[in-house]
Amino acid sequence: MSKKVGSDIEIARQAKMKPIREVAGKLNIAEEHLIPYGHTKAKVSMEFVKSLKGKPDGKLILVTAINPTPAGEGKTTTTVGLGDGLNRIGKKTIICLREPSLGPCFGVKGGAAGGGYAQVVPMEDINLHFTGDFHAIGTAHNLLSALIDNHIYWGNELGFDARRIQWRRVMDMNDRALRAITNSLGGVANGFPREDGFDITVASEVMAIFCLATDIADLTKRLGNIIIGYTREKKPIYARDLKADGPMTVLLKDAIAPNLVQTLENNPAFIHGGPFANIAHGCNSVIATTTALKLADYVVTEAGFGADLGAEKFFDIKCRKAGLKPAAVVIVGTIRALKMHGGVAKEELGKENVEAVKKGAANLARHIQNVKKFGVQIVVALNRFSADTDAEIKAIRELCSGLGVDAFECNHWAEGGAGTEDLAKAVVALCDKPNNFAPLYPDEMPLWEKVKTIATSLYGAQDVIGDKVVRDRFHEFEKMGFGKYPVCMAKTQYSFSTDPNLKGAPSNHVVPIREIRLSAGAEFIVVICGEVMTMPGLPRVPSANHIKLNEKGEVEGLF
Repeated sequence: MSKKVGSDIEIARQAKMKPIREVAGKLNIAEEHLIPYGHTKAKVSMEFVKSLKGKPDGKLILVTAINPTPAGEGKTTTTVGLGDGLNRIGKKTIICLREPSLGPCFGVKGGAAGGGYAQVVPMEDINLHFTGDFHAIGTAHNLLSALIDNHIYWGNELGFDARRIQWRRVMDMNDRALRAITNSLGGVANGFPREDGFDITVASEVMAIFCLATDIADLTKRLGNIIIGYTREKKPIYARDLKADGPMTVLLKDAIAPNLVQTLENNPAFIHGGPFANIAHGCNSVIATTTALKLADYVVTEAGFGADLGAEKFFDIKCRKAGLKPAAVVIVGTIRALKMHGGVAKEELGKENVEAVKKGAANLARHIQNVKKFGVQIVVALNRFSADTDAEIKAIRELCSGLGVDAFECNHWAEGGAGTEDLAKAVVALCDKPNNFAPLYPDEMPLWEKVKTIATSLYGAQDVIGDKVVRDRFHEFEKMGFGKYPVCMAKTQYSFSTDPNLKGAPSNHVVPIREIRLSAGAEFIVVICGEVMTMPGLPRVPSANHIKLNEKGEVEGLF
């Protein structure tokens, strides 16, 4: 770890990228099947994707993590590093990641293309407009919004009750001023005033649909199934009733093809789709993942936030819907983050504190125990920082060993794929072992029981509570025929509970259900617990304040 590592952007700019056709050539994708966006990124045609049907699948590896802290865990960095490590030991591997949102880039979280010597490139492009997918998704969403108000303006033949319109508007930026608005002001010519609001694009149901659709026909069907509002008699009105599914599909016809880029070590990576990991399911597109499985022996993907949100939804929503069977799971943690879970302040993290590590390791232990409930093979990746001591590492290894799981130090941030070779070999060995993967609950279980099963089995909760309005809504959705849908839990990512300040592994708490929403196109029920923002705000000093072009025309301040 003595090697001096530059900033992420400095490293990315020094990358010796290969033309994207050469990266595609590693996967036997002929140049005619590429839709290039410059020299270093391209979409893979849907015709080629369809031609892969019937080919055998490779092994699917999920990278998840402990509950995130301000100390950082490095889940995306580990995903990239492991993919490079697997390729380095001779295993044909593709990485599958989500596309970053502009909201965090210009807010506080920063980019999402990895870090150090474990990055996907061209990093600036990926973190900014990339291939325009988010623009297409936001435009398709807002077309539907415009069609709703236009329909009401021209007579409201479908009988929308303006108080029960479910469909808001979106933009890919943090802007708290747009959370609640009144639209159609300014007189008769501008329509009928009503309350409305904006969500960030990654929270759109169109994004969730985009990432769960298996092809264009499935995309169109799901878009048509979106419930956009209700009549005064509480009858649902669907997007297909407005004939919106056709034009929305047209706007998404190019975006639906997966995006191919490369790592710093010139290994292939698909980056496609990016739903919120709390309000939605937090995984890259099914099309990208299933395509990668046909093209490689191993596919490394990630799910958002900690395993209580990301992995659970990956298993219970994405794998259930797409028929995927993960072969192994990597749980990422850092000594720094575990110290924070053990009660250490951020400014004290550089000091050795074995007792705090042991105390905070309760968080890691619960994630290990939880993931085991899905019947998959597990390994722990310790993303090592220079201040971590051998005694602290030893404490985690002993804890993991007691749970029947191996833990590996990983130095991919400083060393790239060379820093994950041991982890890569362990993952290959795990993939060869039998597993008994199954979702946590069956389709037939009542919706309320699904929520309770997740809360009590995974969160350590004693019970779930909700007022009569919420409980009645569950029954309404079941009567409407949506009882077999999985539930998508929306809660804070920082804790197993709904209180972001409860670190470690809290138990016997109660999970309050504030609201539930039906995503009939995405085919899941969103269960909102506590305060979850679907339109974030910018911090007092946003990252945008430091972003500019330098005299060479290069972006500064983004990373």
